Amino acid sequence: MMRLLVALFAGGLFGAGLTVSGMTDTDKVQGWLDLFGAWDPTLAFVLGGAILPMLGAWAIARRRQTAMLGAPIPAPADPVIDAPLVTGSALFGAGWALAGLCPGPALAVLGYGGWPALAFFAAMTAGMIAQPFLPVPRGTRAA
Repeated sequence: MMRLLVALFAGGLFGAGLTVSGMTDTDKVQGWLDLFGAWDPTLAFVLGGAILPMLGAWAIARRRQTAMLGAPIPAPADPVIDAPLVTGSALFGAGWALAGLCPGPALAVLGYGGWPALAFFAAMTAGMIAQPFLPVPRGTRAA
């Protein structure tokens, strides 16, 4: 029960942070990504505000074996930069630029974003469901 309450609190805090920071405003996000047009640098403060506490959290996690609620802390991700990682990152960035949403904000705007938010969420969900069935490129390992 405590894990559910912590997850509810963390999810609510995350959603509130996305809303207050403007990450759920697709025009603001697309303005951040429009480097050669009407660039809006304000989301740099959101990124900085996210990175700074995470540096502390990563430092603490390196010294621990379990999380505060007892779950094991997973090993750090493989730092290898390969073609699937670059391709996936490019696709993610292109989708983010076109729609102005990524998975976190997409969940946050479901309640008020109307049909465009629902369409994005449906497409995102379909991609997540289809991903395990896609072929793994040769020379890479399955996750």
